[in-house]
Amino acid sequence: MKMIDFHCDTILRLYEENPEANLYKNDFHVDIKKLEQSNSLAQFFALFVDLEKNIKEGKDPWIEYMGMHSRFAKEMIEYKNHISLATNYDEMQHNQREGKISAFLTLEGGGIVDGKIERIETLHDMGVRLITLTWNYINSIGYPNGEKTNHLGLTSFGKDLVEKMSEKKMIVDTSHLSDAGFYDVADILKSPFVASHSCVREIRNHGRNLTDDMLKTLGQTGSLVGINFCPYFLNDDNKGSVESLVKHIDHMVNKAGIESVGLGTDFDGMGGDLEIPHIGQMHLLQKGLSKHGYSHDQIEKIWCKNGERLIKEVL
Repeated sequence: MKMIDFHCDTILRLYEENPEANLYKNDFHVDIKKLEQSNSLAQFFALFVDLEKNIKEGKDPWIEYMGMHSRFAKEMIEYKNHISLATNYDEMQHNQREGKISAFLTLEGGGIVDGKIERIETLHDMGVRLITLTWNYINSIGYPNGEKTNHLGLTSFGKDLVEKMSEKKMIVDTSHLSDAGFYDVADILKSPFVASHSCVREIRNHGRNLTDDMLKTLGQTGSLVGINFCPYFLNDDNKGSVESLVKHIDHMVNKAGIESVGLGTDFDGMGGDLEIPHIGQMHLLQKGLSKHGYSHDQIEKIWCKNGERLIKEVL
């Protein structure tokens, strides 16, 4: 079956960690060869700029983003026979007919917008179709998850930005966002949104994870949660086992509904003890879900059908 993954940080690793590596074949969690191995339909590639780190180093976060975008564009040109940018459902379908993987471009941490609403137009023109509103820092849009910030929602500018994104048919991503910010997004939007790489707080009590009520809200709004493979968010023993992933997915299905669960691996944005070592071994999770009682059709919904539906509806 085809696969859609809503979050990886591979471009950041290519840009910062190993500029000599490439997207076709590398030692990271994600490359084209591994995506082909798992029959990928679409991969969402995050461009992540560490806001505070760049400011401390005297770098302009916006300029850093532009450099990362240039690296992404270079990889798309270099491997155009295998992968191609998609900005909507029709382009994804076209790429599939051409035998290519679709690359959706995302921004992780909207802080680089820096209170300038016009930058949404620029990002849209550059192909960005999903924005994770915050990372782990406060920014002009809102507040991140955390005991001291979870009661604080979107700023006035943040609410305007979410409305602007809706107008531009961009996907709003609430992963990393405070609890109050999550509900602000749900109140503002008339279209579905995503928590692209998140887990279940009832199972692993961490602010980055979603409460049962949040999961129900995602289900009620036709939105989607992508299961995060990061061991730290899965359990207390910090092991990213298939069993742990199935446990979180099962809870998501029970609270949000099968139609609101997808994949958001966070590959290349985390490490740890991973039973699924890279995106080319996703069949291990399929086997785990099948063993737990999930049918082929149910697994296919999680793997791609739910993502296709959301992409078609929003983009």
